[in-house]
Amino acid sequence: MAGSIRERPDRGPGTYELRVFLGRDADGRVRHRSTIFRGTRRAAERALSRLLVEQEDAPAPVPDPVSRSWGLTTTVNDAIAGWKANGWEDLSPVTARRYENLWKVHIRESIGERRIVALSPYDIERYFRDLKARGGSRETVRYVRSVLHRSCRLARKWSGNSLPNPVTDTELPSWGIDEQGEPVRAPTLEELRALLAAAAELDPRYAACLRVIAATGMRRGEACALRWSDIDWVAGSVRVDESIVTANGGAVVKAPKTRASIRSLTLDARTVAELRSLEGVQQDLAEACGEILGPHAFLFSANPGGATPPYPDTLTRAFTKARKKAEVSADVRLHSLRHFQATALDSLLSERQKQARLGWSTVHMARHYTDVIGEEDRRAAAHIGRLLDEQPGGARGPARPTKVDEAG
Repeated sequence: MAGSIRERPDRGPGTYELRVFLGRDADGRVRHRSTIFRGTRRAAERALSRLLVEQEDAPAPVPDPVSRSWGLTTTVNDAIAGWKANGWEDLSPVTARRYENLWKVHIRESIGERRIVALSPYDIERYFRDLKARGGSRETVRYVRSVLHRSCRLARKWSGNSLPNPVTDTELPSWGIDEQGEPVRAPTLEELRALLAAAAELDPRYAACLRVIAATGMRRGEACALRWSDIDWVAGSVRVDESIVTANGGAVVKAPKTRASIRSLTLDARTVAELRSLEGVQQDLAEACGEILGPHAFLFSANPGGATPPYPDTLTRAFTKARKKAEVSADVRLHSLRHFQATALDSLLSERQKQARLGWSTVHMARHYTDVIGEEDRRAAAHIGRLLDEQPGGARGPARPTKVDEAG
């Protein structure tokens, strides 16, 4: 425990202020215990030592803005609110926002009002089936169960095991094949070429982003987080070491999904050329607005100077716009470009290298094959580039427009 002595001549000779650090309150503010001591410096030091010992022996206050007693009257809503106040800060912004929405839409005004001790596994399984009957998808019901299970488990712990966790032994409803939504599918080569051509006519900034995703298979959040310093123009590669997620208050830069997601990817020559072209467009836009396009600016930012990244949802909307213009079916989504990469490389690369290129977490051993993987990665980039650019009859893909749609 830390303490300090400060002489206070304004209070008279031989006067000292003794301070003991107590920690931080619920708002993060530093808290101290302070007292005035009169005497010699040596006596003040002994007095501070006594204060420190007293504070060490005293029970530490627990800063909890939501004071609760955990017992017979505790409801599911109480448990979720307690978890939110004491644990949600450990979740990713995307997960916390998803849980908040599930609580608000599906839990708060239904099972959330029930007392935990009054719920049985039968009641909860009946609730799951009612949720399914109201149109809840398998993923929605699964996430709702996760929220209920974790919050009730924490309530049990905080109650000293006096509360049960009625969610533990519950099972989810089953969904038949005809009840499941359409799976994400990889687009055909013709569909992907049409998508890229349509995106080029709408906005070269987002078109370049879609090209990078199609050429590398990276996730949309990873693409949104790319900075100009991540491009190695000599090697023709891009470094993926950040991701963008949408949180309350705006976009947040965070680490990628897994350790394996941090990787360098070779780009085909056409993708490198299009990024060079985009760099010139973004540089002209920045200069026209009196900004500077620095090395840490985001590649696909809509702001002059690239200070803020594009929102992942904005990129999804741009993709949807291009998909409609290209008249591609709705079961092709932005994530389908990642599926295309995996499918197109299936016969070209080893499973280990394909997983490394896509940043899957089951590829840690692939890091021991750096030289081999580098050569395979270059072949992968060239192969994908040829697929994206070659039209029937040997024609090349469409050229990229040079003017950014500033309103987009």
